[in-house]
Amino acid sequence: MAPSKSPAIEVAVGTRTVRVTNPDRIYFPLLGLTKLDLVNYYLSVGPGIVNALRERPCMMHRFPTGLSGDKVHQKRVPAGAPPWLETVRVFFPRYKRYADELCVTELAEVIWAVQMSTVEFHPWNSRRADTELPDEWRIDLDPMEECPFDTVRRVAHVAHQVLDELGAIGWPKTSGGKGMHIYVRIEPAYGFTDVRRAALAFAREVERRAPAEVTTTWWRKDRDPTSLFVDYNQNARDHTMASAYSVRGFPDARVSTPIRWDEVDDVIAAELNIKTVPKRFADLGDLHAGIDDAVFSITPLLEWADRDEHDGAVDPGIAEGENPDEAGRAPH
Repeated sequence: MAPSKSPAIEVAVGTRTVRVTNPDRIYFPLLGLTKLDLVNYYLSVGPGIVNALRERPCMMHRFPTGLSGDKVHQKRVPAGAPPWLETVRVFFPRYKRYADELCVTELAEVIWAVQMSTVEFHPWNSRRADTELPDEWRIDLDPMEECPFDTVRRVAHVAHQVLDELGAIGWPKTSGGKGMHIYVRIEPAYGFTDVRRAALAFAREVERRAPAEVTTTWWRKDRDPTSLFVDYNQNARDHTMASAYSVRGFPDARVSTPIRWDEVDDVIAAELNIKTVPKRFADLGDLHAGIDDAVFSITPLLEWADRDEHDGAVDPGIAEGENPDEAGRAPH
């Protein structure tokens, strides 16, 4: 006999009411955390998650039966969404198809997505005012399988030093996995191709300063397994990463959590989870709250890219046929 379903509940979120079905369904079996626990987590970090997602096309990583079941990468908002739910239409040139993606403007939309079994939120680095002009440069410090986290810490400091020299303010966070992310707010004045070129130029500079630990080698099979890849390709069109305050679909319910620069040497990503981040948020507030006030022009980085290309450097992704203006999975 199938287990009985828990009755639906109604959750007040601002001026909205979101109906949450199966609130007792176990989403994280290792910790016994339920769908309602996930709802309550996102309510507890409401201003932070809304700030991270605001007006960005957002792919939902859904687990319809919890982490014990299949994961669904969903771009299209399904039929039957409430009329107040905001969306943005984006085009996928490679597939010649459109998708109306979730576009968060208020916390109720986040809770609606959780009701639809979303665990992770993966926004674009552009906003709906012009989805082709990114306003966020993302530095992804992605360790290879044998790379210790101490290397991630050291490289984060190198990246911070380069950003300081550029006059750019970086906003770090744990990835919720094995790495670290640094976000920089930029002028929405260039397309994805130029932002990716700028990100590659920055990655090369970090590699020059830490050549024993950092790589920009394109093919994973060609990288030293103890190295750290500065993944500039995360700035290609439709490439997304888990947002600040997004829960990750791992058994320990980790959260991709904003941190201060003075926490880099001590932070333990596994300790930042659904249970611990709400208190941290209550105590510290949103550590990324000021990001929109720290806008950087990528012009110096494009000059670095011109210099590198003049000296013979090539973008290995482009050389291998990757078009950053047509990247991404087919929408579904």
